[in-house]
Amino acid sequence: MSVKPKKELGQHFLKDLSIAQRIAELLTGHGGYQKALEIGPGMGVLTQFLLKDSRFETYVIEIDRESVDYLKQNVPALEGRILAADFLNIKPELLPTKQPGTEPFAVVGNFPYNISTQILFKVLDMRDRVPEVVGMFQREVAQRIASGPGNKDYGILSVLLQAWYDIKYEFTVEPGVFNPPPKVHSGVISLRRNDKTDLGCDERKFTQVVKHGFGQRRKTLRNALKPLNPTEAALASSFMDKRAEQLSVAEFVTLTGLMSERVNE
Repeated sequence: MSVKPKKELGQHFLKDLSIAQRIAELLTGHGGYQKALEIGPGMGVLTQFLLKDSRFETYVIEIDRESVDYLKQNVPALEGRILAADFLNIKPELLPTKQPGTEPFAVVGNFPYNISTQILFKVLDMRDRVPEVVGMFQREVAQRIASGPGNKDYGILSVLLQAWYDIKYEFTVEPGVFNPPPKVHSGVISLRRNDKTDLGCDERKFTQVVKHGFGQRRKTLRNALKPLNPTEAALASSFMDKRAEQLSVAEFVTLTGLMSERVNE
């Protein structure tokens, strides 16, 4: 029995065992977690290497019923650790845990490209429970997430994720190692939670500033942030004469603070 890749689920099954092993070996245990959650295991090519790592228990979450049945029949080590659910919609308390909503776990996988950024936004929401992420993405998305200021790939997702995670582009993967081969190259990145518990500014405002700033990335921030009604303190800042791609995460935090400083308040 094998599973047929489903286009509507964005499935491209990895065939190359050496690449699967490299991905599994990128998990470092950062933050001291004891469980790892693989998203979209398919037929378990990556799963088999995760299961060999005795540092943590591997769980999988899979939306495809056929893949769930395959794993139950062919990977007995996963008994009781298969979640037949959609990661994007699952309640946090249903994820692998002894103490609901608190136990940390790593997120790993060859992520479906059509939902890969949504997976990361979900991780952001659970950042205090997810100290490490290792994943395969479309190469352009992976490069964007890992890019720093001044790079044309640097954007909204780069800033929002790098505020909370240290990110590294690990390696590129050719299309031919998948069934079916995607039309693009893939890239593997790792994200490891930094020590921040608070940005030092209003997080909602920070997200607004970043999104508006990159929404019209060719414009200076003075023009791009007009809809947010900048304060006098913000308007006086030298940041306003730059474009969003020129600001580091720390500078966006500083600018967000200035956007909240109103005279006579």
